Amino acid sequence: MKGLKLGMAPKPRASDSSRPHHFPSGKRSLSDDFDFTSKLLAAARLDCLACPWLMASSLQESAAMSEPHQNSLQGMAIMSGAMLILPTMDAIAKYMATFEAMSPGQVTFYRFFFQIACTLPILFGLFGLKALSAKRPWMNLLRGVLHGAASLLFFVAVKYMPLADVFAIYFVEPFMLTALSALFLGDKVGWRRWTAIVVGFGGAMIVIQPSYEIFGLKALLPVACAFLFSLYLFLNRAIGEADSPLTMQTMAGIGGTVFMAAALLVGSSSGNADFSVSLPSSGLGLILLLALGSISGYAHMLVVRAFRLAPLSLLAPFQYFEIISATVLGYALFNDFPSFSKWIGIFIIVASGLFIIWRERLQAQSLKSS
Repeated sequence: MKGLKLGMAPKPRASDSSRPHHFPSGKRSLSDDFDFTSKLLAAARLDCLACPWLMASSLQESAAMSEPHQNSLQGMAIMSGAMLILPTMDAIAKYMATFEAMSPGQVTFYRFFFQIACTLPILFGLFGLKALSAKRPWMNLLRGVLHGAASLLFFVAVKYMPLADVFAIYFVEPFMLTALSALFLGDKVGWRRWTAIVVGFGGAMIVIQPSYEIFGLKALLPVACAFLFSLYLFLNRAIGEADSPLTMQTMAGIGGTVFMAAALLVGSSSGNADFSVSLPSSGLGLILLLALGSISGYAHMLVVRAFRLAPLSLLAPFQYFEIISATVLGYALFNDFPSFSKWIGIFIIVASGLFIIWRERLQAQSLKSS
């Protein structure tokens, strides 16, 4: 699921890797928020639970990368690779639903379950019970619930819709997050960015319209997913520095697993096919589910490495490489390819998102220079 973008999490002490400081107190400049935002951009869809050995040190180091002579080209290349890999996770979910007859709800549960099963022993071995000692446990668990619900909606969407369509519509998330920041946190958003938000939503409507005629209300699932994930990122800022990134991600992973277990129980009891309970029907299916639980960790390692090499604000636009990868995978595996009108909508969404990144970067640089 989905993308990186104008996310929010604490400016790392041992920094959060899923996207900016105390809430609502504590003075911070827009440039601080932008640096903070950029870090989280890269990890919005990357679950740090999958690579706990990086959480303790690598992310902390990634926050201190302001040297002027970084290997930006290598960082951009690595970031591009990570963004091209991430849609594989969603292609697996679509493959499991299409060819393995596994419900999206079950796939989402396995995604979180295998992450927890693989990482909790390592976390406890390295950090003991500190991994679960949260100062704001319920808020962290709520993050996990929101992440689980967003992932579920995304996987349901890719079951019925082409991958590229889902990704394109999902990329309204940065617009929602920018709007939430302005409305509830008092972030200054000028008329240019508000215009870009409106135009970006217009691009999403161009993609949604033909999909809506075919898939009905299911075409709106990526929008709901984007909204839930923007709330998930919004809570990163609400929690601020109260809890370490390691604790935040561990608790969020547990929250997501518990939520999906409950959702499966309720959904399957009601007879909803998208929540039917099943085991992998083949060895390949089991392998793919295990891969689903680890791909985000591998991609996250690439992102952390990219952050060490290139300025964070420089990496943000590379999120849109996900659309390229999703289009290729959709065509190769499922014979799906966006129509010309959808490409117009995708172009508008991407252009609006890049404009917002550019404007925020300009404003942050202006504040720093002053």
